[in-house]
Amino acid sequence: MKRIFHERRKVFLNRCLKYSRYVLNDHFVLVLLVFLGFLSLQYRQLLENFPQPAWPVYLLLLAVTSLLFFAGSTATYLEEPDQHFLLTKEREVLFLVQQAIRWQFIFWGLVQILGQLLFLPLYLKLGLPAWAFGLYLFTLSAGKYALIQAKWSSYTKDGIFQWDLAIDQERKRQQSILQFFALFTRVKGITSSVRRRSYLDGFLKLVAKSSEKTWDYLYLRAFLRSGDFWGLTIRLFVLSLVAMLTIDLPWLATGLVLLFNYLLLFQLLALYGVYDYQYLNHLYPIKKTRRTKGFLRVLRGILYSVLGLQSILAIFLLEEKMYLGILILGGFLLNQFYLAIKAKKLID
Repeated sequence: MKRIFHERRKVFLNRCLKYSRYVLNDHFVLVLLVFLGFLSLQYRQLLENFPQPAWPVYLLLLAVTSLLFFAGSTATYLEEPDQHFLLTKEREVLFLVQQAIRWQFIFWGLVQILGQLLFLPLYLKLGLPAWAFGLYLFTLSAGKYALIQAKWSSYTKDGIFQWDLAIDQERKRQQSILQFFALFTRVKGITSSVRRRSYLDGFLKLVAKSSEKTWDYLYLRAFLRSGDFWGLTIRLFVLSLVAMLTIDLPWLATGLVLLFNYLLLFQLLALYGVYDYQYLNHLYPIKKTRRTKGFLRVLRGILYSVLGLQSILAIFLLEEKMYLGILILGGFLLNQFYLAIKAKKLID
């Protein structure tokens, strides 16, 4: 039994390792180092010019504490067929799940402690003595242990292991990790949810009802109803807004906004293949070139809409207007030329 789950863990970790090389490429590492340097500089300035009253610091520590406290999930590596084929081995499975829960507490407990230690200077600035900070860490660790045990208790009901719940939680855990890698490269095995958002149906009326715009309509509808594409666009737009609001260096803020736009473009390229396995759509008496043109029109419409909103906000948020021009020019080059190159490779 241990060998089965050890093999599953090995396969998943190797998969993550394969995708990590796309994340830790030269460009991303360079941007990350610059961003970390900026954060360390801001941290130092915060300590030297400590705000009075200190309520912004309290809010920051509350957000960090909440994030670290609720972070983490149990890696059980359970799969759908297990509830049938391993049902007779339920005791052994329960033992392995308990082991996974212990490892979860050890790993995420250490992450919580190390994360809090990074903010120790802020706690000391607020007048918290060292012994009280140690007691605070102990209380947080005990609370995290109680939280993990509460989650474990939800896996069993009247002494019976809830296979469906445990398998669903493991699926969500793996999907969340793969979705992070999907920001940087194409990842296989990601499931997506589709639902109608009636409040967005008005955008579909922007597409003319003609045979030439059939694929425009289909791709726009897929974008508006897909949880992955729509949600990703909103998240990256919010991140670009946060970058312009919080970063004082205009060149860094502009660079991060363009980086988020690049990630958005890269991810939305997957929109082209959403109808590959819906064979009825291929029965339309429409040339294949119209599909490509419709895809590019929709994608450019989305990207230019995001760029337009960012440019309007940049007028008010960026002090040096030269960087507004750089943002617009960089976005234009991405949407017109880089998109054309990537789309040609994708479609060919």
